[in-house]
Amino acid sequence: MKPIRIDDYCFDRIHVWVQYDKEKVGFIELVIEVFYPVDRQAEGLVMFNHGFLIGNNLLYYLEKLTSPVTGNNPLFGINPSTFYNYSTAIVEKNWALAFVSASHAQVEGMPWLDFGGNPRVGQDAYAAASYLIKYGATDFFFKIDDYRKSRDLLYMEEIKKNRFMKDGCNNVIFAGHSVGGAHAQVAACGFKTLQEIGAENSCTFDPVMFDREILPRYSDRMSDWDVSDRANPVGLLQFSPVDQQIPFLVPGMKPYREALAKKPLPNLMIVGDCDCTALGSNFIQKPPAWSADPKKRTQFSEQAPEGSDSWAVVANVERGSHCGYLTDKSIVCNKADEACTKPVEPGKEPYKSREDEALFSAELLRRFIDSFSGVSPFGNDSCKWLKSDFLKWLNQPNPYRSINMVPFRSGGYIDYSGKSTRCKP
Repeated sequence: MKPIRIDDYCFDRIHVWVQYDKEKVGFIELVIEVFYPVDRQAEGLVMFNHGFLIGNNLLYYLEKLTSPVTGNNPLFGINPSTFYNYSTAIVEKNWALAFVSASHAQVEGMPWLDFGGNPRVGQDAYAAASYLIKYGATDFFFKIDDYRKSRDLLYMEEIKKNRFMKDGCNNVIFAGHSVGGAHAQVAACGFKTLQEIGAENSCTFDPVMFDREILPRYSDRMSDWDVSDRANPVGLLQFSPVDQQIPFLVPGMKPYREALAKKPLPNLMIVGDCDCTALGSNFIQKPPAWSADPKKRTQFSEQAPEGSDSWAVVANVERGSHCGYLTDKSIVCNKADEACTKPVEPGKEPYKSREDEALFSAELLRRFIDSFSGVSPFGNDSCKWLKSDFLKWLNQPNPYRSINMVPFRSGGYIDYSGKSTRCKP
């Protein structure tokens, strides 16, 4: 049976190929996992970039080469929905939740890992979200052009049958953890900004979708799509984002963070005070996600320059770790936390996966989604965002179960660097 249905939600897996620009050679293979309401009336979509971006074993490429014969595509074996099973967060407001995996190789010596810094993966997330909005839960779609549109309505009917978003709804919250948190920064910039920045840094973006490897059907280039078929970013949620910048090799996400600083977009970064991977600055993480030193360049300071109109907000989880967000154990993520030498108080060990920090993450996403109910709940007014019920809930010493928040120098439990001091929650 396809898709799998559990109560009022369906689960499906989709396999597509993306050409970033029709004028240039270069394809990427994507696998999408998606939960969507059975009534196919989703009020919005959460597109999640996970922290494990290329396979999880040394046989990745061998399995990939043999997959057309064996049917065992290693990209399907990553299963990010297992590690970030926040499905409880979407049910109340009838949203959909999707995860995208892509076969990127960033470090040739370790082709099965990606330490971040590749804007293409953020473009993948935007392309995947737009694909789900236009074509729905299918990996067989039909090219619609003016000639066919006038002759045969079967193609459009096939597309409509697979859609699961409410008519006219293309709202997407882009979210991610670890390297996926940095990649979500890219996707949240939106189509126009992706095109503008991509043209400047050799990451041109006007994708064409292909539904299979052999005798593929393909879409029109995305710039020719109706605006309502492209993802409309309405929020950004970053769990301990990890970025990397190596001159001439790995560009990192800095231009996209600078663009986010100018966008009226609800933007939240969560860090853990025991998360050395995200808070440290080394060959893997550059720059760090956040720092208590306001003079230090961080991912947050680039999204929220002092005195700007940025909507970016940060919160710090006491005992928060790099793996604490996960709903299942990950060997790769555990290695990141094991490398941390930060001293902790006796009896206050950092959270591990499947503990309260993971439950807190799901509850936080649920409340984040809830804040988007109604038509344009914030408009272009950052004060409405900073005074929202969601941030009031987060801005307290103990918002959920055992979770305590680390206070900032301001005395509050959230921080931002914009100039709208009148908007203090």
